[in-house]
Amino acid sequence: MYSYIKGELVDVAGDHIVVDNNGIGYQMFISSSTHFHMPAIGEDVKVYTYLNVKEDAMQLFGFLTKEELELFKLLITVNGIGPKNALGILGTLEPSDLRFAIMAEDAKAISKAPGVGAKSAQRIIIELKDKIDSVETSALTNSPVASLNTMKRDVIDSLENMGYSSSQVLKAMDELEISDDDNIEDVLKQVLVKLSFL
Repeated sequence: MYSYIKGELVDVAGDHIVVDNNGIGYQMFISSSTHFHMPAIGEDVKVYTYLNVKEDAMQLFGFLTKEELELFKLLITVNGIGPKNALGILGTLEPSDLRFAIMAEDAKAISKAPGVGAKSAQRIIIELKDKIDSVETSALTNSPVASLNTMKRDVIDSLENMGYSSSQVLKAMDELEISDDDNIEDVLKQVLVKLSFL
């Protein structure tokens, strides 16, 4: 019904905002991450929206980027994940971090979101891993680094034993140019250097 709403930001509360557009105040529920990135009250803002229709209510959910909106729409297709759970996940993980967590099958990172247990996190991974489709992830998936080959799996396992999450390691590896000639020790050193800056 609404693709986006553009207008003056007139109120920012804990879990929602109000945007005035031509004299109509639109209340939209937002994630804590979106809340953090909101401009000052009185400034103009463009918010991408999702209208959730229930038997007893219609609720608008707002996002500052299309990427966050698309991830929200994917999350609520997962059985047991409602709009509030999806906002909690997006408030805990930035969109890029959520994509990496799903691709790396890092249920631990996803389950840090409020109201999301280990089983729900695993379900998100199972149901969304094949659906994650963006410039970053398609480039990553088509690269030799992204195929979960033996060396990469060994690197992830080694660094997980050192306390890093698999999504952190995968993100660091994505920033490296790794060839078939590299050995595991070289890759481990390079990834550790990258992790020190993340």
